[in-house]
Amino acid sequence: MAKQMKYHQYVEDGKLYMACKNNCGNYEVVGEESIATTCWSCVLHVVGMPKESKSTYKPTGRPAGWHFMNEFVDKDGNVFHKGKEQPKLKGTLKPTKVVAKKKTKRRTKEEILIARQAEKKAALKKAVKKQKDFINHKFGD
Repeated sequence: MAKQMKYHQYVEDGKLYMACKNNCGNYEVVGEESIATTCWSCVLHVVGMPKESKSTYKPTGRPAGWHFMNEFVDKDGNVFHKGKEQPKLKGTLKPTKVVAKKKTKRRTKEEILIARQAEKKAALKKAVKKQKDFINHKFGD
């Protein structure tokens, strides 16, 4: 049996590390019987960068949450009960009209501070009026 070359190795924290056989300077964790190893960057260099797949989401033209509705009928007349198609009922019902929720505009920090100031001012006015009424012997009976 031919003697095989073992690459530089060392043990740290009970793990055996071995130098990459491509002399890139990287060390990888290996098993006791290992003779040589190739690091992740050399493999990536040989194989090449993986191509990014385009988004897997494909719009169906149905509104968000249609599969949670008790009954949904799309524009083609397909009937769905809780997301499950009911082919026997196709074309028997009118398409479901979905009303989109109105999005609330997020307030800026300045708008929040102005609203808080107005609330404090209104509370202060109410407290002052209450004290004036108390001094003038006017009670809200």
